[in-house]
Amino acid sequence: MRKADLVAKIAEKTGIAKVDVLVTLEQLFDEVKTSLAEGEPVYVRGFGSFVVKKRAEKIGRHIKKNEAIVIPEHFIPAFKPAKSFTEQVKSNADTIKANQAE
Repeated sequence: MRKADLVAKIAEKTGIAKVDVLVTLEQLFDEVKTSLAEGEPVYVRGFGSFVVKKRAEKIGRHIKKNEAIVIPEHFIPAFKPAKSFTEQVKSNADTIKANQAE
């Protein structure tokens, strides 16, 4: 499902204009990005948590030059689904398999 599909589905179910749904959705995404950029996690009860994870420094390889490089520690955004969200996806495993087979 793409963002346009999501906007259309929400607009259909709520009766709100697609433009208003799009603006609201974009604002939600912007607020999540801003909060994570400031190091503040975002918790949405029943859905999940958007958090910042720290990746430790490690040694990598530059394949073309065949030399070791140091990848410094850095932070990445991550999503941890709520338990109820995970259980709902697990309970619909047959539907998911059918959709992926298509």
